[in-house]
Amino acid sequence: MKNFIEKFTEYFKTAPVAAAHAPGRLEVLGNHTDYNEGLVLSCAVGQKTRFAVTPAPDKSSCNVIDFRSGEVMSFSLEDMDNPPPANGAAYIIGMMNEMRKRGAVFTGFDAAVESDVPLSAGMSSSAALETAAGLALGKAFGFELSRAEWARAGQGVENNFLGLKSGLLDQFSSIFGQKDAIIMSDFRTIEVIDTLPLQPGYVFVVINSMKKHNLVDSDYNIRRENCESAAAKLAAVYPQVKTLRDVTPNMLEDAADKLSFMELSRARHVVNECFRVKQAAEILRAGDMEKFGQLLYDSHESSRVNFENSTPELDYLVEISRSIPGCIGARLSGGGFGGITIHLVRDSEAETYCQRVCAAYKAQTGIAAEHFICSIGSGAETVLFPV
Repeated sequence: MKNFIEKFTEYFKTAPVAAAHAPGRLEVLGNHTDYNEGLVLSCAVGQKTRFAVTPAPDKSSCNVIDFRSGEVMSFSLEDMDNPPPANGAAYIIGMMNEMRKRGAVFTGFDAAVESDVPLSAGMSSSAALETAAGLALGKAFGFELSRAEWARAGQGVENNFLGLKSGLLDQFSSIFGQKDAIIMSDFRTIEVIDTLPLQPGYVFVVINSMKKHNLVDSDYNIRRENCESAAAKLAAVYPQVKTLRDVTPNMLEDAADKLSFMELSRARHVVNECFRVKQAAEILRAGDMEKFGQLLYDSHESSRVNFENSTPELDYLVEISRSIPGCIGARLSGGGFGGITIHLVRDSEAETYCQRVCAAYKAQTGIAAEHFICSIGSGAETVLFPV
C-alpha cells in the first residue's frame, strides 16, 4: 500500500484523501450455494486490490488510472446511467450507482487502482475492485454503510448493472475474511456463523487454467434459473422449502420424479454441496485433513457431472492432482466455466507440486498455467482516512 500511495502521489501530484484495499477470495466448498441461501466455506487471500481517491477540480469528471495495465478510464457523473463500459470502470460506476441509491453524493475525482488479484480467474477480482472502490469512495465523500450492506452493494453491481444473477459470496468473503481461517457463511441470515482454522502444514495452491472465466457470457444465469424452478416444484411437495437450502438429499431423491432431468441434476449438486459444507466443518474441527480433501474431490465430481460448470482443462488439473505427491484434494473454485482449480497441498511440497502440475498441464494442453501459493488473508479495510 505504501508503494501504491507513492505512485498515486507522483502521478496526480497530490496525495489521496482516502484509500482502501480488498482481497480476492477462494470458494473452498459450497459451489453455487450462496444464491440458494445455503452455506459456503470460503477465505480471503493475500492478493489484494488497492484503490485511492482524491477530489478533482472538475466537479463532474472522474479519472481512474490502472497502474497494472496503464489504462486511464474516464467518465462523467452525468453518464453513469448509461450501459456499462467494457473495462474495469464498469465495476466502479456500478458501485457508485449502488451507493447513490443508498444516499451517497459524489463530485468529480481522480483515482488509482492497482491489483495483484488474477483477472478472469475465479478469485473474484471484480468483487475486490467493487469493495475497495466503494470503501475508499465512501471515506472520501463521507458515506458509510454496514459491512453486510457493502456486500449487498457489490452484489447489486453484478445483478443490476452487469446483468449477472450472482449471490453474495464474493463480496462477503472479501469483506469478512479472517487471516489464517476459513469462514463459514450462511446466506439466508447473511452472516458468518463459524470460523475454522486450517490445520498447520497445509496451503491452498491455485492453478489458473488460463481459460477465460466470464460469468456474464456463461450459462451462470441459466443454472440459477434451473435451481429456482427446482425449488419451486419441490415446494409443492414439501411446503417448508423456500430454496434448495431447505432440501435434504433424501427429500430430493424421493421427489425426483417431480423435476426435469436438468432441474434434478442441478439440484443434486446444490443440495449435496450444502451437506458437504456441514460435513467439512465437523471434519476441520476434528483436524482430519485427508477426509476434508476427499470432500473437495467429491465437490468437483458433482460440478463435472451434475452442474456441468467444469471444463476439460479444469477436469484435467483435478485429475493430475491425484497422481502428484503432496495434494490431498482439488476442485474447481468459483462460478466455473473456466478459471481456477484449488488444491489442498502439504506446504513442504507446494513449490515442487506447482512445478509438476504446470508441466503436466502444458504437456497435455499446450497452455502455460499460472500458479499461486495462497496465504489466507484478512478482509477489506480502509487504510488512509480523509484529511
